[in-house]
Amino acid sequence: MSRRSGILEFAVLGLLRESPMHGYELRKRLNTSLGIFRAFSYGTLYPCLKTLVASGWLIEEPGNPPAEVQPGSGRAVAPASSLAGRRAKIVYRLTAEGKEHFEELLSHTGPDAWEDEHFAARFAFFGQTEHEVRMRVLEGRRSRLEERLEKMSASLARTRERLDDYTLELQRHGMESVEREVRWLNELIESERSGRDQRRSSPEGSAQQNTAGEPDGLPRRGNDPSDPSGDTAK
Repeated sequence: MSRRSGILEFAVLGLLRESPMHGYELRKRLNTSLGIFRAFSYGTLYPCLKTLVASGWLIEEPGNPPAEVQPGSGRAVAPASSLAGRRAKIVYRLTAEGKEHFEELLSHTGPDAWEDEHFAARFAFFGQTEHEVRMRVLEGRRSRLEERLEKMSASLARTRERLDDYTLELQRHGMESVEREVRWLNELIESERSGRDQRRSSPEGSAQQNTAGEPDGLPRRGNDPSDPSGDTAK
């Protein structure tokens, strides 16, 4: 299994853990909630679903046939009898084995979890991830980016004199993107540590959450946090 297909399987299991969905709905969620999958097509998603079904991690169930809108009323009504044979969409549901497998994947903190696309998928499901695992993934990602910065800086120092102004500016932009993500990771890591200390000192313990329903360690922001998948130079 390729790394990219493995990321897709992880994301599909994570979304179906929230609720059963049919294929179109799944693809829409992958596109809107996890922007790293915008380029995925039905031709990629459905083989993935079939693989997960064959592995026993998903089951297929018949969904309700699409409702029709009654002319003039705007209300959805059941299909007419002449259309009762219309094929219902298949709904995919996570099995107990699939839930257990997803939880096992969530616990992984190896180097694959630090790479660009895999990290973005992992971060999207941090709300379902244990604090210790989140910390290891965040620290691993930061370490990987710091290594990348060192290599980029060394490469720029060697080739600066041979680059035209536009190529040099592109190199600088790439470094600034990585630096921004490192600062963002530093902030997240510090917030995770602060949240852990607060939970330890709180009489309500680890069950305490902020008003946004997020884990205590996640910082509040006026705007959305940086996208870990879209702002990093590859």
